[in-house]
Amino acid sequence: MKFDTENRIALFGTSADPPTIGHKKILEELSNIYSYTITFASDNPKKKHKENIFFRNLLLKTLIKDINNPKIIFNKNISSPWAIESIEECKNIYGFNKIDFVIGSDLITEIFSWKNFDEIIHKVKLLIIKREGYPIESNTLKMLESNNVLFEISSLNIPNISSSMVRLNNNYSDLPKSLIDIVKKNNLYESIR
Repeated sequence: MKFDTENRIALFGTSADPPTIGHKKILEELSNIYSYTITFASDNPKKKHKENIFFRNLLLKTLIKDINNPKIIFNKNISSPWAIESIEECKNIYGFNKIDFVIGSDLITEIFSWKNFDEIIHKVKLLIIKREGYPIESNTLKMLESNNVLFEISSLNIPNISSSMVRLNNNYSDLPKSLIDIVKKNNLYESIR
């Protein structure tokens, strides 16, 4: 099912630990579809983050500045460990009612245990971005449908890059070039070289 994206915004929260060329591609692609894409770094309560939120925000903000697209907005004030709080803050700040909440397919089964899940699904449509290694199972789709979740599976073609892969690969090849100096100067992700 395709949805009208005119005057819709995409809300893309990410752990950004660190932001990768995959994050950059997602943001660029979303900006081609949506009136605005609003992004922020957040602390996922189900993840252990390598770097603190200050540096992850700095990296994501730098990436947005480098992309230099007025349709992509970085706003750290929307950040919350809880999706519902980020959604509410986005609505309060920008006044948008049509929000598509962007998540990776790796998080689909997790959303059913999110704080205020029933409230979230009435406030946003989910835009699910396929991630390699995280297929969208038919039973998960049935669960989404039986919970009356409004969702769309994105057709965006995103490279198979994750923050954890960047940390494990021990090199800068999958980091956006604009972030490398910050990572080096602040000795972030000490295993990356």
